[in-house]
Amino acid sequence: MSSTAPWVEKYRPNTIDQVVYQDEVVQALKKALESSNLPHLLFYGPPGTGKTSTILAIAKQLFGPELYRSRVLELNASDERGIEVIRTKVKTFAQASVGMQSVANKAGYPCPPFKLIVLDEADSMTKDAQAALRRTMETYSKVTRFCIVCNYVSRIIEPLVSRCAKFRFKALEPTLLRKRLSEVAEKEQVKVTNDALDRIVDVSEGDMRRALTVLQSATRTFGKEIKPNHVDETAAVVPDQEIEDLLNACIDVSDKKDMFKAMQKQCAQIVRRGHSAVQVVSQLNNHIISSKNLTNVQKARIALEFGNVDKCLTDGADEYLQLLSLSSHILRIKAELDPKATGSSNEDAMSVDDD
Repeated sequence: MSSTAPWVEKYRPNTIDQVVYQDEVVQALKKALESSNLPHLLFYGPPGTGKTSTILAIAKQLFGPELYRSRVLELNASDERGIEVIRTKVKTFAQASVGMQSVANKAGYPCPPFKLIVLDEADSMTKDAQAALRRTMETYSKVTRFCIVCNYVSRIIEPLVSRCAKFRFKALEPTLLRKRLSEVAEKEQVKVTNDALDRIVDVSEGDMRRALTVLQSATRTFGKEIKPNHVDETAAVVPDQEIEDLLNACIDVSDKKDMFKAMQKQCAQIVRRGHSAVQVVSQLNNHIISSKNLTNVQKARIALEFGNVDKCLTDGADEYLQLLSLSSHILRIKAELDPKATGSSNEDAMSVDDD
């Protein structure tokens, strides 16, 4: 593959043996590969855990390079999500008869007498499109198998789920991510410090695709030696110091004078520097969970506010106002439930919430 190709594609697994950490899925698919008989499949789980790579790998092992193009149809349902696509592209491909397979058999590939349709990001399909798909799956099951790939299985209608063998993909362990990143860095002759590797693992959150993309982007931007600050800039994460400064302004109720102004200043500074409020909320949540200055009850109440703010941001609310609102609630909860807080600090916290 070209040296300019994305590392996600360059190091994508070509066989199911190369798929890591999804042991139950690999074991079941190996048996299906031995018998050359696949059921309809439903892969679901977090992004970047190998769902699409796994089904494409098994397709290559079933049909070989000669028949792969004619036997496999891959559609991204987030782009082609309507009922018309099911009635035209999918149905037309599904009902076509299977062609000659002698070439692939001679090359050592099983080449079973059916085709494969991969519907990636199927949780973005409309309900009507999913309803139309279920009849197509039944009618042409003798000559076509379907693999539905999604992040949220709850968004797939029950009639489709019941027609498929379900496989859940788990977020990758940090040790596996670190090992794979080290292998790729060695092959690409990139020097990555241990702290930078840990930082990539932290920001990727079990997503191998994101981890490789961050590593490649950092290499293209900063050269062959990657440090933690390079990762932060590439992955668009907020520096830990800024998150800690904001959190300290929210939970330090000992200094009641101008505490709201200090918190307001931190929120304005974060937004002014172009950081995403969604990213700030995500990182702030991690800091809250690990904080030793908050009780479990305080953390539980703050977690409810995280949910409210996240929904507002998803609905398109103003980022600065949402950060300010979240910070105010953290300050109020800390003041109300802090056993060391005086009555005056509670009143100050109430006035902050009113502001």
